[in-house]
Amino acid sequence: MSRRALLAAGTAAAALTPVPAMAGEAGGRRLRTGFERLAEGGYAQLRGQRTGIVTNPTGVTRDVRHIVDVMHADDHVDLIAVFGPEHGFRGTAQAGGSEGRYDDPATGLPVYDTYLKSGQPLADIFTASGVDTVVFDIQDVGARFYTYIWTLYDCMEAAQLAGKRFVVLDRPNPVTGRAAQGPVLHKEFATFVGRQPIAQAHGMTVTELARLFNGEFLAKPVELETVLMSGWKRSEFYDASGLPWVPPSPNMPTPDTALVYSGTCLFEATNLSEGRGTTRPFELLGAEGVDGRWAREAGRLGLPGVHFREAYFAPTFSKFQGKTIGGVQIHVHDRAAYDPVRTGIGLLVTAKKVWSGFTWRSDNWIDKLTGSTRVRSMIDAGATTDEVVAAWQDELSAFRQVRKEYLLY
Repeated sequence: MSRRALLAAGTAAAALTPVPAMAGEAGGRRLRTGFERLAEGGYAQLRGQRTGIVTNPTGVTRDVRHIVDVMHADDHVDLIAVFGPEHGFRGTAQAGGSEGRYDDPATGLPVYDTYLKSGQPLADIFTASGVDTVVFDIQDVGARFYTYIWTLYDCMEAAQLAGKRFVVLDRPNPVTGRAAQGPVLHKEFATFVGRQPIAQAHGMTVTELARLFNGEFLAKPVELETVLMSGWKRSEFYDASGLPWVPPSPNMPTPDTALVYSGTCLFEATNLSEGRGTTRPFELLGAEGVDGRWAREAGRLGLPGVHFREAYFAPTFSKFQGKTIGGVQIHVHDRAAYDPVRTGIGLLVTAKKVWSGFTWRSDNWIDKLTGSTRVRSMIDAGATTDEVVAAWQDELSAFRQVRKEYLLY
């Protein structure tokens, strides 16, 4: 049996164990998260294990209690440590920040900082914490450059180095688990916004990604167990889940933000505002000197499922703070037809066409976000939206084939 098949069989076995439907649930259809199923089973997967958990404010029950508080109060689990990612365990830090090492006032548990830590230094943190098992439970948003999935990857690698078990609790991909979209990262562009060659919009849940990482990318696989959701369908958006939305980061306020993010986050790599400092980050885009021509030009592309409105706004922080700027607001009217990555490329192409002030960030951040020099070089050379999108189809097709082997729903 191949390594890939062996890992798939081994990690899926416990995760697919049926859990009886709760009273009042028609056919067990109500979605239950990995944490809910873990707790319903009396934390059987953690029995006899000193446990640490990698989580943030999204690690909540459906009545919005934090799972760390719930686990700390339950005698069935020995929770001894918490590990915080970017933005921190309690979510107080902005982009590019974390909360550092401290003791959690609510539980007294030690909180360790994982942000920008990997390999042996992170393994040393796991060892120092005294845990036997590391649990991961964070709400992802489905984009390669959202850093929590690379915290997952780094923690899996570090757990293997430290000889720890690793348990991943699943939550919905809020923008569905449909086919992957967008360019695939080239390894020479690997950073914390993309460690490994996956598509820009991966269309996977965190348990599926964990199995993919273990089977394809880690030099040595970690001892991995996954606890799946029940009642989730790949075609469903977050509002079908019945779960509360807790912003996974300060500029991800709603599931609508997540819907557009895998495309419009590319504007971080330009001198235009990506909407930070507004109530609609990543849906509002603009700059000084941009006017209604952009919305009209973008509308002419005929992109599926989306309209573009001429918009004017004044960011309260970040780019153009306190200045009134012009641009567009994205209005998605058909989520099933909408392609966020194609839309993001179309907006870059048209912004460069109608605004003479358009520039890329000097550090070529666009190459890190898209995973190669191709998007930047093609747009600079005057390529159309369709030409740019066509250029990554072969590598995307190859990724989709690999991805199939790790899908669980």
